[in-house]
Amino acid sequence: MGMDTLIWLVLTIAFVVAEAATTALISIWFAVGAGAAMIASLFTDSAIVQFAVFAVVSAVILAVMVPTLAKRRAASKPPVTNGSQLVVGKRGVVLKAIVPGGIGRVRVDGLDWQAQSAAALPEGTPCEVTAADGAVLTVASVQTAGV
Repeated sequence: MGMDTLIWLVLTIAFVVAEAATTALISIWFAVGAGAAMIASLFTDSAIVQFAVFAVVSAVILAVMVPTLAKRRAASKPPVTNGSQLVVGKRGVVLKAIVPGGIGRVRVDGLDWQAQSAAALPEGTPCEVTAADGAVLTVASVQTAGV
């Protein structure tokens, strides 16, 4: 193994290690190019040819893979949630009285939710959603919301 082959091997390993450390798909393209240049170094001593192989292979892999990965990323759907975060800040009405430390029910945007509150809220009390933890909303009386 010649010195130039050893240099390309070290570069290939360095690019793979850098990619493993970042997992950002930044240096993997160069690792492939350096590997191709290492193989080319077995057939030629020309540093220009080896570097050309490195540059061309890296560029081609980059040009092919980045758009492919971008399409896959755009096609991925956001995770399905229960929508509870979407009602934070909205107003509703207490359907089943809420006592501190207990769970009651509220209607917000036409949907019924389990709810809790730091203060007692009797049935029919207007309320505002201050937080959501899974499918349980935290609400406050509209008069005391934001205090």
